[in-house]
Amino acid sequence: MTVEQMTKVIYDAIDDKLGQDISIINIGAVSTLCDYFVIATAGSQRQVKAITDNVEDEMTKLGLEPRGKEGHGAQNWILLDYGDVMVHVFDEESRAYYNLEKLWKDAPVVDIDTLA
Repeated sequence: MTVEQMTKVIYDAIDDKLGQDISIINIGAVSTLCDYFVIATAGSQRQVKAITDNVEDEMTKLGLEPRGKEGHGAQNWILLDYGDVMVHVFDEESRAYYNLEKLWKDAPVVDIDTLA
């Protein structure tokens, strides 16, 4: 499975749980941290957890487990690290506060239709 296919599966899993304002940033263009960030907003902390649980379920079906998980306790920002792809799901307030898109403004935004 290519990293682009992984990213598409993650995007679809977020979309299935009504994640909002889903962005894909090509971090690999400016950093060696990973290839892509997938960033999404959830309407509540409960939805943050539901979205990340769905991402994990869909990736597990493909035999892929996250290398790391952060934020399950607070549930206002959960990070799933799949190596080449990092998934960030925020509640609305946390997304506005951390503003990863501005922090990584030199990295190009990717349209989901151009992947896999």
